[in-house]
Amino acid sequence: MTDVHKVLIIGSGPAGYTAAIYSARADLAPTLIAGREPGGQLMLTSDVENWPGEPDGVLGPDLMEKLKKQALRFGTEFLQDMVTEVDFSSQPFTVKTADKEFKSETVIISTGAVAIWLGIPGEERLQGKGVSACATCDGFFFRDKKVVVIGGGDSAMEEATFLTKFASEVIILVRRDELRASKIMQKRAMDNEKITILWNTNALEILGEEKVEGVRVKNNKTGEEQTLEVDGYFAAIGHKPNTEIFKGQLELDDKGYIKHAPDSTKTNIEGVFASGDVMDPLYRQAVTAAGTGCMAALEAERYLASKE
Repeated sequence: MTDVHKVLIIGSGPAGYTAAIYSARADLAPTLIAGREPGGQLMLTSDVENWPGEPDGVLGPDLMEKLKKQALRFGTEFLQDMVTEVDFSSQPFTVKTADKEFKSETVIISTGAVAIWLGIPGEERLQGKGVSACATCDGFFFRDKKVVVIGGGDSAMEEATFLTKFASEVIILVRRDELRASKIMQKRAMDNEKITILWNTNALEILGEEKVEGVRVKNNKTGEEQTLEVDGYFAAIGHKPNTEIFKGQLELDDKGYIKHAPDSTKTNIEGVFASGDVMDPLYRQAVTAAGTGCMAALEAERYLASKE
């Protein structure tokens, strides 16, 4: 007979770890299945300067390690494994990995989101060979080199600004004639002498055999094409939620984010809760993810109490 857990958390990161801390402190002995990348997107971030209580900033991986230690300290069971399948059609819920099956009275989902790619020729083929979606992971490799960044939002401005620590020149390709980024991020990028912005410009193809050697671009107003000789290509055009395994099980919005009740982490299935970037296309901040992880744990605790 498989043990029935009180709380099972799918995914780590600020949301999953916070849910684990609260659940464990409520004596619910949570099990957390960490996923392919324990710690989530913050593992790809160097300086986190907007986490409350860290006035000097904190490295993303260090912050995640602290949260993990805190969750473990209160009795969270931690498994570095991938969930391959879920069944929310009956209680207790079933959650499967490649070689294990779990039963749980409640499930908290915090599987996060991943980078979106343009899907142009050369992008997939040259990933890891000059193509990246993470400046903080790979910027070091582009010291004194020329790179392009795709996107017009805060992420693109942040990536571009970070890359100027290493690269000799950063070209931002923006498909419109304005930026979506916040005013402070726009100013930071525009005031940086290493950054050039090409407006109304689409990337068509990444050139190079063994590594990135250039990007073919087109001005979508004039139709003029040109080749930019660059060594690196960074995509910063947004993210998609990791909800593939929940299709047909939970209600998702048109972008794949998990739908939830207003001011709540409750999904359309009673006893299943969603937290972090997997249910939040709007804020997508570490601190808001942690906040929803706390909410999910409290709601799971109340749900379990009401069943008793």
